[in-house]
Amino acid sequence: MSKRIYGNQPLEQLQNPQQQKRTQPGSGAKGSFNEVLQEKLKQKSGIKFSGHAKQRLNSRNIDLTPQDLNKLEQAVDKAEDKGAKESLILVNEVAYVVSVENKTVITAMDDQNMKENVFTNIDSAVVMD
Repeated sequence: MSKRIYGNQPLEQLQNPQQQKRTQPGSGAKGSFNEVLQEKLKQKSGIKFSGHAKQRLNSRNIDLTPQDLNKLEQAVDKAEDKGAKESLILVNEVAYVVSVENKTVITAMDDQNMKENVFTNIDSAVVMD
């Protein structure tokens, strides 16, 4: 009689819970499921750009360098640490309005379009060098 295989384990092992290895509290597992999930989400998270923001970057000829994107990500992290929800972030004479909770750039404008402009619906501002 041949063994039935399920995945990479013989079916008998799956049916016998004593033979299965389980992770017990304090057995080397790091943190609760929620802690591990939150850490993974932070690692995966990056800045997203809304369709509107992409249009504004294109129409205003705003080029984001990898260094600018890195500064923008750092600014969003700082705003998040302070509990901000919607933030105005200034990086190299470009203003970004960002949904900190969603890590999404809502709009962007260069220094020419910032003049005499009023920024509404923000609760914080971050200025990066």
